[in-house]
Amino acid sequence: MFSLANKVAVITGGGSGIGKAAAIMFARQGAAVHIIDLNADQAIETTREITAAGGQARMHTADVSNQQQIKDIVASLSRVDILVNNAGIAHIGRADNTSEEDFDRIYRVNVKGAYNSLHAILPLMVKQKGGAILNLASIAAHVGLTDRFAYSMSKGAIHAMTLSVARDYIQYGIRCNSISPARVHTPFVDGFIAKNYPGQEAEIFDKLSKSQPIGRMGTPTDLASLMLYLCSDEASFITGSDYAIDGGFITLNT
Repeated sequence: MFSLANKVAVITGGGSGIGKAAAIMFARQGAAVHIIDLNADQAIETTREITAAGGQARMHTADVSNQQQIKDIVASLSRVDILVNNAGIAHIGRADNTSEEDFDRIYRVNVKGAYNSLHAILPLMVKQKGGAILNLASIAAHVGLTDRFAYSMSKGAIHAMTLSVARDYIQYGIRCNSISPARVHTPFVDGFIAKNYPGQEAEIFDKLSKSQPIGRMGTPTDLASLMLYLCSDEASFITGSDYAIDGGFITLNT
């Protein structure tokens, strides 16, 4: 089950964190993985890790907010069976203290970045008459989170885009779903806490961990397992759906 043999997968932000876990797991299940990441060093390291284990992987350095860069990468591919729109950035702020510059930056990476990949890859999937797309939304698309105005905007857009793509391309055998994680423990989270809460790292980490009813943050592997299922043929009857993977955050905190 969950074999991705003979499938080609594109994962944005696949050099680290959640994207890296997905890239490694998809390659282990037989996919030829194309990692798109702005950080070349991280992408190279993940690619090496996959190939050293006997998997197939290729890295591409690109800014997902730059449509031409994404188009150039996709033009080099003969087919794409799986697209994972994982690349994204975070932001802290309310509507009245979020600068226009920060708002635009979140939009460019989180929203336009996903659009750019969809815009470039959907024609290939239409021609193939099939494909699986998975977008990374967030619990922020479903509940109000303190000081997450721009980030919530972007993830709400991802959720809506998922529904639109699922509807528009169902007749071509293309499925589109999303997942909505709560907090996930990645190196990004550690760096984020260190930058914004210097001297309070342990206290803040414990507080954020306990905000999930299950009592801990998720792990990248937790998410990658669900991502694998939704991108596999075993999920062929699922499209236009969003899956909360949140340790009970949405349902048990409301």
